[in-house]
Amino acid sequence: MVQTLAKTELMTFTEFVEWKPENRLYELHDGVIVEMPQPVGKHEQVKGFLATELVFEYRKANLPYFLPSQAFVKVPEAESAYLPDILILNTSNLVNEPLWESQSTVTQGASIVIAIEVVSTNWRVDYFTKVNDYEEMGIPEYWIVDYLGLGGRRFIGNPKQPTILVHELIDGEYQVTAFRGDERVISPTFPELNLTANQIFQAGN
Repeated sequence: MVQTLAKTELMTFTEFVEWKPENRLYELHDGVIVEMPQPVGKHEQVKGFLATELVFEYRKANLPYFLPSQAFVKVPEAESAYLPDILILNTSNLVNEPLWESQSTVTQGASIVIAIEVVSTNWRVDYFTKVNDYEEMGIPEYWIVDYLGLGGRRFIGNPKQPTILVHELIDGEYQVTAFRGDERVISPTFPELNLTANQIFQAGN
């Protein structure tokens, strides 16, 4: 369960990065510090498998991308900063990022190739808050990997079932496609990716 730390005053992003202790994961949601839970084993297996497959795709294509171990996505004009489970960055745009060298933080959609959240108990943040913020930032592709089928029925069906939602930015708005079971997941950024939803869900089995 995500924990919101008790604090009487909202925190700016600058205050947050100065305060943030080492070796613990926090996000900032509209000025509120949120402690991220230690991920469970299955979560990390799904994340690790998918990250490895995506790195293979961009290395194969010789693209100027890389996958940081931890980097913040700071929402412009808001005191919010997220740590996506998987974040692939476009190296060529980092020269335009004022917070990259000092704070490992990106603020521009042009710097982000793809952001992925592997859903845990705080699914509403991934399905609502981050969708809106990432769309506003112009992040071209955002995945929600709901391997436990935790999200709302309007997103993953009734009865609920494990689902991957791929958000593609088209004319400034996200168009969403759902993938389940043995359906091949279609990535606009990595069209040669050849994985089914089940292959991702069953990572490590």
